[in-house]
Amino acid sequence: GEVLKTLNKFYKRKEIQRLGAENGLDARLFHQVFISFRKYIMESSSVSADLHIILNDICCGFLLLGHVDDLFPFFLRHAKQIFPMLDCMDDLRKISDLRLPPNWYPDARAIQRKIIFHAGPTNSGKTYHAIQRFLSAKSGIYCGPLKLLAHEIFQKSNDANVPCDLVTGEERVFANEDARQAPHVACTIEMCSTNTPYEVAVIDEIQMIRDPARGWAWTRALLGLCAEEIHVCGEPAAIDLVTELMYTTGEEIEVRNYERLTPLTVLDYALESLDNLRPGDCIVCFSKNDIYSVSRQIEARGLECAVIYGSLPPGTKLEQAKKFNDPDDPCKILVATDAIGMGLNLCIRRIIFNSIVKPTVNEKGEKEIDSITTSQALQIAGRAGRFGSSFKQGEVTTMHRDDLVQLKAILSDAVPPVKAAGLHPTPEQIEMFAYHLPDATLSNLIDIFVSLSQVDGMYFVCNIDDFKFLADMIQHIPLNLRSRYVFCTAPLNRKEPFVCTTLLKFARQFSRNEPLTFDWLCRHTKWPLAAPKNIKELVHLEAVHDVFDLYLWLSYRFVDMFPDAVLVRDIQKKLDDIIQIGVCNITKLIRASQSAAAPGTAEAVSEDFPLSRTQKDARVVSDRHGAASTEALSIATEAAGLRRAKNSRPSRLGGRQEDVKSYGRGSLANRLLREGLLTQEMLRQLESEWQDQHRNDGYGFGSKRDDQHSSKETRKKRK
Repeated sequence: GEVLKTLNKFYKRKEIQRLGAENGLDARLFHQVFISFRKYIMESSSVSADLHIILNDICCGFLLLGHVDDLFPFFLRHAKQIFPMLDCMDDLRKISDLRLPPNWYPDARAIQRKIIFHAGPTNSGKTYHAIQRFLSAKSGIYCGPLKLLAHEIFQKSNDANVPCDLVTGEERVFANEDARQAPHVACTIEMCSTNTPYEVAVIDEIQMIRDPARGWAWTRALLGLCAEEIHVCGEPAAIDLVTELMYTTGEEIEVRNYERLTPLTVLDYALESLDNLRPGDCIVCFSKNDIYSVSRQIEARGLECAVIYGSLPPGTKLEQAKKFNDPDDPCKILVATDAIGMGLNLCIRRIIFNSIVKPTVNEKGEKEIDSITTSQALQIAGRAGRFGSSFKQGEVTTMHRDDLVQLKAILSDAVPPVKAAGLHPTPEQIEMFAYHLPDATLSNLIDIFVSLSQVDGMYFVCNIDDFKFLADMIQHIPLNLRSRYVFCTAPLNRKEPFVCTTLLKFARQFSRNEPLTFDWLCRHTKWPLAAPKNIKELVHLEAVHDVFDLYLWLSYRFVDMFPDAVLVRDIQKKLDDIIQIGVCNITKLIRASQSAAAPGTAEAVSEDFPLSRTQKDARVVSDRHGAASTEALSIATEAAGLRRAKNSRPSRLGGRQEDVKSYGRGSLANRLLREGLLTQEMLRQLESEWQDQHRNDGYGFGSKRDDQHSSKETRKKRK
């Protein structure tokens, strides 16, 4: 007991906490070390003789011989045993010092670059002018956020007789038949080379430098590209930050402002019903649930619609866009997520926001559900009335009347300035950390790096949760550090179990030095695959497409271990065609998903359209959990709700019956269902009890005469 009191007194002393901080122990580490130190002393059968003597002197009251502060050397010794980094803290701090990123790119600093910022809203021609300069240069590089954008510039350049290569994480396409490198290249921004000299570089969508996950790629391109002219395209909100960054490199910036080329009008009325749709309309949803529901209800009205969402393969997105844009195709309605905000040229007359609430991930990697930002709203709304399309004016509205006021407020707000640029630890920095901490796992190395890193106000360290997730997943597999780092930077959606499992198998076979062959991949994915019969199968095909992407991405980093890239690309194209068939028949897949559900499943959601606010909120929650089965269940619930509504008997007490219906689809019931806290059987039982209770209270659904008769029968039974 005396020892425990002594240790607690030691922990609370400000002098000890200050000494800990001087030796690299922040408040969190200090607390962790103390818990371990206390456990060691209290639970060990014996402690070292010198520590035993000190504790004895303190606890027995020998004030001249022992003081609680005398425990600090033993505390620090214990801290260094559990946190070896404390022995080399100064070296680690130097390695993780991120305050001068411009110095990481000596080749770029060796030349005087000219920076031109093309600033303007969507559909203002800013990127067009930058691309014209790119095409006229002797050599150039285009850096875009999406494979679709890189592919578009690749096509435009070669169509204009300017030989241009395409470089993405999964693909290399040479303009020259002999595979000689062309002087121009279009690439996704993560793939740009900071060592190759160019006359002109174009960095598209520069405002994404603030992106919590990918912002580091824009920072690297802006500071590191070796080009005489850097043409930066994006929102005016990024001008001040880019100017400040260029000030640190000693380079001047020229700003060219652009205005929107066609008018964009925010309508004074909401759509309110799908019966009010017109050719050229695009309904924007922020969850697959809503995509499925809205597209089904559109086609139930005898209209064809195209569907575009983020997890579709690029080829399928392009085909759906082509179908929607074709004036001779009967498909005149588009249902899409915010994936249409970039990379697709679409002939849209009117953008209709089905909801203005979207799940997002903040800088800490935490999920939040909030209204869309002004930047997001402008990016999406700006797709209406594109210059050069068949619609000379764009219109924007919402599905629900009460959302329209808020949308107008969002669009009228100024876009907040971009305040900081993203950074990410490089493989070289992590290797230097590993040299000092050879026993630390890669996940721990990243944690220590971020905790020790120093950045100034113009930068932030990007979210590394996905990286750490993969690092922990493959930690038990014996890999060298550089290979492990590459596997952890693989672009995959960690919500997809099949893709994550495949990465694990890739890493395991790689560690055994066994090549990942085409035959192995076909066995693993059960190729060839048939066209999907329901939504669940479509989602699986999308996951298989991601697996092929993953194979191709790794094949460019480990050529010998992933040798069959050509064969995999061939079957990926075939899979793209199969997915296109599924998307074209998406309403049939939804109906199949309905019939596959158990009879009577999920009577919680009504078929009424437009969707109620409570339904939207519940769907956002379900999307956050992200299970494909939940999506199919949601669709089935709507159909079941419609059948129940049609089969119910009319009541003289219409308001009371409406209460019963709303009971089944209320926000609380929906939320409990979707979070698994309430089953369908429980819901039906509750509803039955509720109806019985109100019948007994005189609020039945039959006539008054029936009730009187029932009461007489009840009295007879009681007698």
